[in-house]
Amino acid sequence: MEREDNVLRAEKRRKLRELRNKGINPFPYSYQKTHHVSEVRKQWGETLKAGEKVDTSVSLAGRVMTLRSMGKASFFNIQDQTGSLQIYFRNEELPASMVDAFLLMDIGDIVGIKGFVFKTQKGELTVHAQHFELLTKTLEPLPEKYHGLQDIELKYRYRHLDLIADPQSRKVFETRSRLIYEIRQWMVQQGFMEVETPILQPIYGGAAAHPFETYHRALDRKLYLKISPELYLKRLIVGGFEKVFEIGKNFRNEGIDRTHNPEFTMMEWYEAYTDYFFQMERFESLVTYLVEKLCGSTKIRFQGTEIDFKRPWRRLKVLDGVREYSGIDPDRASLEDLRQRLRELQSEWASDDDKLHRLTWGELVMEIFELTAEPHLVQPTIVMDHPVEISPLTKRHRQDPRLVERFEPFVAGMEIGNSYSELNDPEEQYERLKEQEAKRIIDDEAHPMDLDFIHAIDVGMPPTGGVGLGIERLVMLITDQPSIRDIILFPTLR
Repeated sequence: MEREDNVLRAEKRRKLRELRNKGINPFPYSYQKTHHVSEVRKQWGETLKAGEKVDTSVSLAGRVMTLRSMGKASFFNIQDQTGSLQIYFRNEELPASMVDAFLLMDIGDIVGIKGFVFKTQKGELTVHAQHFELLTKTLEPLPEKYHGLQDIELKYRYRHLDLIADPQSRKVFETRSRLIYEIRQWMVQQGFMEVETPILQPIYGGAAAHPFETYHRALDRKLYLKISPELYLKRLIVGGFEKVFEIGKNFRNEGIDRTHNPEFTMMEWYEAYTDYFFQMERFESLVTYLVEKLCGSTKIRFQGTEIDFKRPWRRLKVLDGVREYSGIDPDRASLEDLRQRLRELQSEWASDDDKLHRLTWGELVMEIFELTAEPHLVQPTIVMDHPVEISPLTKRHRQDPRLVERFEPFVAGMEIGNSYSELNDPEEQYERLKEQEAKRIIDDEAHPMDLDFIHAIDVGMPPTGGVGLGIERLVMLITDQPSIRDIILFPTLR
């Protein structure tokens, strides 16, 4: 959006100069309100009949969204955070200075109104202006009211215009705020303590991802933006806090698509003396509670499909999912059988035969699951018991050493969380991280060695269940938004 004047901006600037020439301050310091629009509607919207008025004076402030002039009288609508309301303005009833300010007003300007409430003969709730004050003179025209921002990139880049023009967009972000509030309330009621972990970390960890790098001049060292709070939260479990959680930003230097943004919000919690079975129940309880609290039911509609979060959710083991959806039995198939299946599925790994041959049994199985099973997981499903090779921070499965005790909840084909029975054997954890470090030659998303974390586990971490919950994807589901950029106020753009 260019700063130069066009015809509309030039006219607005002319009016700004004229206001100042008349001694009217177009940018006063404050304004005393008594009501929001929603409060006026709640108090008088149902009780007043057409043609009736009340003696009570109200003071409102908001942005002018429509203007209909009828000679010496005008109707216009103002919009505040809670809604829109009609204002009636009669020139002859107000001082000349207020009339001057009104005549130099444009749609988009922010004004203050004091007056009494009445209903027009057509039954529309209205405030009859007895005082008018221009609070902010705007220089940029608003998008056309009834269509808003049609260019999706402009919608994301100029979110302020989107929020002004589209009440539904504001509702989405109000719902997001409420969801985070409800999460905090629920976690505290369950006995958890909220904590904060570093965003700038000397060693990144807790997930398979590319980090963002930065540099600290005073320490003369490279630092990384947090990709996960996991390893720090586990240190707190070692330190004696038994229930901790964090809601915060993570940063992953990866691609942008419908469900991924480089900067996103996660909640992670860790609970001593529990395992992944216990956390399945806790995760289900939290998400079902949130859906019911915010939507009034366990059922929602997401992109035209009804989804029911009623407990219990389906449990699906990774190996069973491969059998069901891919047409191959991972217990009986050879490594070459698994590779051939990935070639048939046109996996990105299959484009390089050398890389394909470096994949382990577990990595091959998991890639097949992701390509064949995940798209079918529309109703809430707990995917559990992943291959050990892709989960270096997780305890081995107590019955099958090829697997780990891990689950990922899926809804509408999207992973919305992750959970482990956390690995607390320091010797096994050290060996797993050594294996990951060795893999970094060919896989730069493999987990780096973190000896400070190993030291913490050496001190002793009790049996622990850990969970991550993706805030954005849950908000997408609850608000029925197709893209993660629709529920992030300021998404990353080109």
